[in-house]
Amino acid sequence: MSVSPRDERGIATILALGLVAVLLVATMIGVGVVRVVAARHLAAAAADLGALAGAAAVGRGQPCAAAAGAVHANDAELVSCRVSGADVVVVASVRSEPLLGVSWVPRSSARAGPVR
Repeated sequence: MSVSPRDERGIATILALGLVAVLLVATMIGVGVVRVVAARHLAAAAADLGALAGAAAVGRGQPCAAAAGAVHANDAELVSCRVSGADVVVVASVRSEPLLGVSWVPRSSARAGPVR
């Protein structure tokens, strides 16, 4: 049985729409991944600055309060703050936009203290 060219009219339109749909889904996933990576970098920056602020405040007391202020100023949440001698270890997190229906919360930690 042979298929006449008239039976295949419009197939290019259907294939083009399918390709556009696949590209749209791939783009949405790519944008979501970029958002999660950006949130991870924001968490790292907030943890770094929080640790530096905490280390600068060790001599004045309340290093974790200083760290919390720096972390919150960078739109992140302070997960934990630990002082060990003159070192301050800060863990910060940033909530990212949902990716595939899942809300990701990347975390990052940083340590700051005197040069040894």
